[in-house]
Amino acid sequence: MFSPERYTAAVDGAAVLDRRTRGLIRLTGRDRLSYLQGLLTNDVASLTAGTGCYAALLTPQGRMISDMKVLERGDAVWLDVPGDLAARVASHLSDFIFSEDAAVEDVSAEAVHLTVLGARSPGALDIDPLEPFATRPIRVGDVEVVAAGNDDYGVTATDLFVASTQKETVMAALASAGVTPVDEDIAEVLRIEAGRPRFGVDMDQDTIPLEAGIEDRAISLTKGCYVGQEVIIRVLHRGHGRVARRLSGLLLPADGRVPARGEPLHAGSRHVGAVTSAAWSPALARPIALGYVHRDFTAPDTALEAGDAARQPAIVTPLPFTVPAAR
Repeated sequence: MFSPERYTAAVDGAAVLDRRTRGLIRLTGRDRLSYLQGLLTNDVASLTAGTGCYAALLTPQGRMISDMKVLERGDAVWLDVPGDLAARVASHLSDFIFSEDAAVEDVSAEAVHLTVLGARSPGALDIDPLEPFATRPIRVGDVEVVAAGNDDYGVTATDLFVASTQKETVMAALASAGVTPVDEDIAEVLRIEAGRPRFGVDMDQDTIPLEAGIEDRAISLTKGCYVGQEVIIRVLHRGHGRVARRLSGLLLPADGRVPARGEPLHAGSRHVGAVTSAAWSPALARPIALGYVHRDFTAPDTALEAGDAARQPAIVTPLPFTVPAAR
């Protein structure tokens, strides 16, 4: 059941989320970044120790295999990926190593991923807020962990990568600092409010990154070639960035219902898309949703309807949702 108190803690206080659905891949070797440069959509070759970026791994047809956070640690690069894809991504990357000095290892079982959220979270961790994807070692209680800036939720947040054997010790130290547990339901509300698509929910292996609207975060237009680049460039240059469908925000009536995933979207009698994620937004005091909409109906304030027999208004709105400064 949704807890308003825990939502408030995740926004204004300090709360910890166990990211058990995430996986971690470690790449070592002096060629690790130059090798990844030819496979990922963002400019990873320019990363230095303590920096990172968001990127995608594509097929030659420009479809997504996975999205990921790329964190350069100085002696290795870490790929923070969806947990159910970690083994596949690690195997895929290994298949592209030929003469390069690079090694790929799925270390998901060795590490626990926690995210500490809320305006008070940097104080609870005794650190200054980190920029997204910036990493540094910190101490939580008596345990050294790696902290990384997080921009997934539209609130101040820090990822913590903890050795699996130290999880309980770290959780106890966080509790002593006043950090309360928060569940995935709260995190999903914040993610949807922030307009962040989630792989496996709002994006999948049939998605082109441009459809999901992640190009500003995930794609470098100045780097060299990478797998799938030809399709991306063709759409951007010849098609002027127009794709057949686009992930859009949807505002539902304040007294409306939260639409189900997969619920159809209509413009009059025409089927124009479907909902991928939805939640009741405490910040906006109404249901909101993410969904793919035909390109002819993605203009802000376009009036659609969600549902089949029982339809309700759904107004297209740019992402991220405009959340009041004072929640």
